[in-house]
Amino acid sequence: MMIERALTRSLRVMFAGGLVVGMHAAVAQTDDGAIQRVEVTGSSIKRLAAETALPITSIKASDFEKQGLTTAAEVMNTLSMNQSSTGSTQSVGSGTGGIATADLRGLGSNKTLVLLNGRRLASHPFNGSSVDLNIIPLSALERVEVLRDGASAIYGTDAIGGVINFITKRSVQGATVSVERYQPQASGAGAESRLNLSGGYGDLNKDGWNVFGVIDLHKQTALDAADRDFSSTSVRPDKGINNSSGTSQPGNFYSDNGITGNPYYASGCVGKGLIANSANGTCRTNTVAYIQDIPKTQQESFLGKATFKLSEDDIATVEYLHSRSTNASAIAPSPLTGITMTSASPYYPGGSAGVPAVAGLTGENLTINWRTVAAGKRQGYDTSISDRLVLASEGLVAGWDYNVGLTYGISKASSAFAGGYTNDSLIKAGVLNGTLNPFGEQSAAGQAYIDSAQLLGEYLAAKMTSIGVDGKISREIYELPAGSVGFAIGTEFRHDKATYDINTDLASQASSSGYADAKDQAGQRNIAALYSELSVPLTKSLELSAAARYDHYNDVGGSFNPKIGLRWEASKQLMFRTSYNTGFRAPTLYDLHGPATSTFTSNAYDDPVLCPGGVAAAGANPNVACNQQQYIRSGGNANLKPEKSKTFALGAVFEPINSLSVSLDYFNIKIRDSIGTVAESTIFDNYEKYKSYFVYSADGKTLQYVNAVLDNLGEVKTSGIDTSLRWKLPRTSVGHFTFQFDGTWVHSYKYQNETGGEFVENVGVYGDNAPVFRWKHNATINWKKGAWGASFANKYLSGYEDENDVAEQYYHHVRAYSTYSLSGSYTGFKNTDLTVGIKNLFDSAPPYTNQGTTFQSGYDPRYTDPLGRTFYVKATYKF
Repeated sequence: MMIERALTRSLRVMFAGGLVVGMHAAVAQTDDGAIQRVEVTGSSIKRLAAETALPITSIKASDFEKQGLTTAAEVMNTLSMNQSSTGSTQSVGSGTGGIATADLRGLGSNKTLVLLNGRRLASHPFNGSSVDLNIIPLSALERVEVLRDGASAIYGTDAIGGVINFITKRSVQGATVSVERYQPQASGAGAESRLNLSGGYGDLNKDGWNVFGVIDLHKQTALDAADRDFSSTSVRPDKGINNSSGTSQPGNFYSDNGITGNPYYASGCVGKGLIANSANGTCRTNTVAYIQDIPKTQQESFLGKATFKLSEDDIATVEYLHSRSTNASAIAPSPLTGITMTSASPYYPGGSAGVPAVAGLTGENLTINWRTVAAGKRQGYDTSISDRLVLASEGLVAGWDYNVGLTYGISKASSAFAGGYTNDSLIKAGVLNGTLNPFGEQSAAGQAYIDSAQLLGEYLAAKMTSIGVDGKISREIYELPAGSVGFAIGTEFRHDKATYDINTDLASQASSSGYADAKDQAGQRNIAALYSELSVPLTKSLELSAAARYDHYNDVGGSFNPKIGLRWEASKQLMFRTSYNTGFRAPTLYDLHGPATSTFTSNAYDDPVLCPGGVAAAGANPNVACNQQQYIRSGGNANLKPEKSKTFALGAVFEPINSLSVSLDYFNIKIRDSIGTVAESTIFDNYEKYKSYFVYSADGKTLQYVNAVLDNLGEVKTSGIDTSLRWKLPRTSVGHFTFQFDGTWVHSYKYQNETGGEFVENVGVYGDNAPVFRWKHNATINWKKGAWGASFANKYLSGYEDENDVAEQYYHHVRAYSTYSLSGSYTGFKNTDLTVGIKNLFDSAPPYTNQGTTFQSGYDPRYTDPLGRTFYVKATYKF
């Protein structure tokens, strides 16, 4: 077979005999049928794609459309080895800036490396260790390759869980415009729209150049939690759940003579989200009445690429990516505690303004919990902007394949008050001087006072900058009887810098911002790496691969990590593979320097000191100490140590006939010194163990916050099996059918909350803050006949034992979650393609869960879809 090194006009995806299932091998083929050497994700050696045996899953861009996937996070959710993808639904109230991430193997998004065309992207500054998937222009992609094996020896320290490589089209000719609309059946809320424009000019082979660009606009309207039955309340007596807040409107008070109450309790606590608390005569707030399941989001992205043919063997490329995403979310009105009211106020219970009297009050000062409903919902506006420029060249020189590049990436994010946040001290002063009524409607003067106390503007700005150069060369260096020895060597230098600027004057006025006492932070580092790879055919059927990498961080030191693998083709129908590697992940700049923030816990808790067993201690204010959201502090830790890992994999691929391929791959991953935080529920449920985390005021009467900053927690161990099947059925008179199936079974996932501590099993159990699914799969049947096509897909998540932070009689098992999608396409119109479909065909509601980790209640937005049955249409016109 003749091996051509000339560039081809296109890459096509095909099955390779004896190749790993779950990998659609990317094989570059010239017009005369000769196959060139290409670089596959997970290796620096150029070779025939059919020569490699990496455990790779590849998803073609056309499959995105068939399943109605609108974002990169949705694409990641179809991967069985991806335990969760965060997105806009989880950004409500969480302060993440709307970031969307992937989490291979459930090890955390910080251990999943995301690449664009084989090179790094700048991490989102609010997270510092993960790429925001919102910046990926889905319509510019040709495919996504996911290396399921650890690849620290090839790509660097943060590839412990695997690598996701988003690969764009190599060249484009002509112009295309696409419009998409997604409409939930239940209501217009949560609807999505997309407009995409793409065009390119120049034939790389004939003209020696090609330029193309893609502009993508995507937006989604907000969906209120109250609009869906399953998420409309955080109070479920039948489930043993009461996650309401003791800070309400009308406010609850605690008097100097020890009386607790609410002036409007006797009349039933009538009002939006209000619930009467018979235990102490107060009113509580079901905050879900105010929050969203999905915030209003918008993404705008541009990708431009120019490719120039320098010679028959060499090309140069210039690639620029600009992306901007915004996230407008709303949560319950501001909660304020520690407000003082004296009997001089006209709004004192039984006073001149008509607030009902409360038995036992004789003019004592009151300490009030009040939610400023008159100011409206707290509205936040997050903006993320990413820019990335790559200058690269690749080709052949002196018999060596080379690839060199210069990358400049910058990721900026900001958070702003857009309404509902008020100046704490002004509100407290307004109650004290009698202007504001914390128990009822405001007077005209009171409303004007609240309006004047509103806080607007940006309170947080963060920036992550990364400048890097990389280069690698490869060639066949020796000829053995069984074949050629492949060799590659490469290097990388990178300078990363992160800054976190707090508008202290603004943030300090609102304690519920989380940044009231945060300080500016900054950090930078230099990273250098040297790596090499070797591919040795020991026999015609047995190949050895070896790789090694040394990374050095000027702030945390260096690490050497090898990787070794074997591929044995026992017969034309059966192939075995195995690999072992070590990994090293340095703490990110955010891990080390992230600003300390104090926010409310997701769940309500009893203060273990001031309200043990749910009973307020003598002199303690039960409205603050009992069944209330408490302040918890998070942030970076300059004393963090790097994480280290070991990964072992063993797999087999069976291809009895050319049209059918089946694979099984076992994985086993161990991590020590894992970086993370102990879950809030674990801290409050084990006070004696975590006593040092609790920080009280000097007089011991107030819990100021629970200190849960990042730390090295201990070990993580997980193992399981990936399975895949690809089947191209024989062509029939009714059309051509193909079946694809990918599933992951997790045998065990254990972690420690501290070094040497007890291991917690997380498979099929919620654990501290999330479940690990025992089984997850995605299955698709595709049909094609002439201009017609159709796709039917199923995504399945197994059930698990719930968080169950409830009484034993209410323990709950979350049922399995299975959704189907159906689409049809027609390409018979001139220059026009049309696709229509239904997501969540059977309108399956998310299963009930009593989890309290997210702000949404009744379901878990990290794994399930609150939209329900959704219809969509996409039309594409090609010029």
